[in-house]
Amino acid sequence: MIKKYILIISVIFLLTNCGFSPIYLNSNNANFSIEQVDYTGDRDLNNFLKINLNKYKNEKINNKISINVESKYEKNILSKDGTGKITSYELKAEVIFLIKSNNKKIKITEKKIIDSMDDKFEEARLENSVKKSFAFSMSNKLSSKLTIN
Repeated sequence: MIKKYILIISVIFLLTNCGFSPIYLNSNNANFSIEQVDYTGDRDLNNFLKINLNKYKNEKINNKISINVESKYEKNILSKDGTGKITSYELKAEVIFLIKSNNKKIKITEKKIIDSMDDKFEEARLENSVKKSFAFSMSNKLSSKLTIN
């Protein structure tokens, strides 16, 4: 009986101290600071990118980066049914980041296929949510590419 309790307590202590932490939990370990960003293109996507890139502003870091962001967003019809009603779309976002200090271009493209909905308000909300996830993904990819270089 006592051995069972000792075993349970030791397993609990071992499992709670495993040391797992998510990769993107903290952006403070970046060795750069994004100071100036100029946006052109799709306004909604740029607003979501602005929110995500503001995490990388840090006054304490000397490696300051200025970026031009050129975004393009498309909603293409993929398929229609027999009556001509649209059944699915492809959402595609393409962003070109131009780092001014070294004239380096980083091009990131995201795609997602969604089904058409009868409720157009809900479809617009879904499309907005997809844009938000595209911006989050693109800013994380940009961060990882800037950290590597």
